[in-house]
Amino acid sequence: MNNHLNTALQPTLPSIWQADTQQRAFRKIMNAFARPGAIEILEGETLESGALLLTLATLLDGATTLADFDGMLSEHDMARLEVATVAAEQARFVLTHGEAAPAFTPSLGTLESPDMGATILLKIQAIGSGHRLKLTGPGVDGACEVAVNGLHPAWIAAHQNWNSAFPLGVDFLLVAEHQVMALPRTTRIEEIK
Repeated sequence: MNNHLNTALQPTLPSIWQADTQQRAFRKIMNAFARPGAIEILEGETLESGALLLTLATLLDGATTLADFDGMLSEHDMARLEVATVAAEQARFVLTHGEAAPAFTPSLGTLESPDMGATILLKIQAIGSGHRLKLTGPGVDGACEVAVNGLHPAWIAAHQNWNSAFPLGVDFLLVAEHQVMALPRTTRIEEIK
């Protein structure tokens, strides 16, 4: 009885920091990478943090590095993530706004370790409406069209440039509200005018 009382009095972590929420999110993020252009919905209690913080909490740990290029995360969230912060050019994960053109060159990995190429999390306004893109490549059945709002066109050119020497390259993860969509390094992206 006493243990039950102590447990009831202890503050519970918001679901975003709990293992079962992160495990569900991880499966959805991996599905997004396996199916480029697929929109996955990530859910948690904290509506104000949306998919962005849940994605970071799911993918990062003390062994990874993060560059919060635009300073989007609070000190409290950075402390919770327990991740090492480095410059965008060295980070395994880079968080930035998608509405501005890239202002850094991320790590592309090496031939010995192509997995060291960065994953760039681009915060955008919306997925499913806005500027249309055509995707082709592994995981896409022929071709698919997606719409994004708040992604500067220079990111499309940068994706092509940074991934031109496969297996070197970067992966993009677009995040808006509670939605995520992956654009892996193997995906070819064309703007639909």
